[in-house]
Amino acid sequence: MPRRSRIDAPGALHHIIVRGIERSKIFRNEDDRQDLLRRLSGVLVETDTRCFAWVLMDNHFHLLLKTGRVPVATVMSRVLTGYAGSFNSRYRRSGHLFQNRYKSILCQEEPYYLELIRYIHLNPIRAKQISGLMALEEYPFSGHSAIMGKVPRDWQDVESVLARFGQHVSYARRRYRAYVEQGLAQGRRNDLIGGGLIRSVGGWKEVQETSRRNLFQKSDERILGDGEFVEQVLKEAEEDKGRKNRLVRQGYDLETMATRAAERFDVEASDIWAGGKDRKRVKARSLLCYWAVRELGMNMMELSRVLGMSPSGVSLSVKRGERLLKEGRVTLQ
Repeated sequence: MPRRSRIDAPGALHHIIVRGIERSKIFRNEDDRQDLLRRLSGVLVETDTRCFAWVLMDNHFHLLLKTGRVPVATVMSRVLTGYAGSFNSRYRRSGHLFQNRYKSILCQEEPYYLELIRYIHLNPIRAKQISGLMALEEYPFSGHSAIMGKVPRDWQDVESVLARFGQHVSYARRRYRAYVEQGLAQGRRNDLIGGGLIRSVGGWKEVQETSRRNLFQKSDERILGDGEFVEQVLKEAEEDKGRKNRLVRQGYDLETMATRAAERFDVEASDIWAGGKDRKRVKARSLLCYWAVRELGMNMMELSRVLGMSPSGVSLSVKRGERLLKEGRVTLQ
């Protein structure tokens, strides 16, 4: 059975779970964890991807991310590819480090945002990796310590989390801590680690209740949310896919988009491929990057190879291209 495509859009909330192949350790020591965090923080800042919660365990890690100007798939590809290469080099090993595809669940913000932050941050206590909440506040490999102000992380969006608990930081931290403490008695929350009908409505009992009342709930394993949310997400994803398919049917590919971008800024299409810092070339290339990624659905890593640019360069070009479109009202068709 073919894999179902990931669902993403700017502003989408994702619970990411990455596991080691055959449950093997992906972090053998503190240096490994610091390596992953350096790579993660750099990519998140470059791509304007917001991180609300995270935790590094021995054989897996969790992230709660909100998509910025770059798809989450591109963000994760850069982080995981770089880390796997570094890990294999350090330990003189070869082959895959991570288990197949990482799990990416698009989540409805309410009521899951705070529940997921609490669930993710409590992982080390549930796994008996650390002794309790006091230790968690000092633990450097969970985002909880940053929210509590113990371990600064300038790439973690602490302010948005605390704003849910109060206007003043000290008061908000006390309320946040109390909220996390309440979650200690909940144990493992299977309803928060995957999509589908059973998880989205809170378990079999709730499924049976909705069935008894003849209530229909749309569900999808890639999405965590109520039926209305799932239906809306799938509708938008289908519309997005339809638009890309129409462009392909109409003959739009990277070459035709490059020609269109070159015409807009009065340069030759060959100038876009040749690179250079001429102002018009940069603008034309930025427009091409935006159209290729956002309209054609091209992967940024692939585009960076085709254009001979770094992934971060493509990311910045997409952002510039979006701005140019808003300023100049340029249309692809």
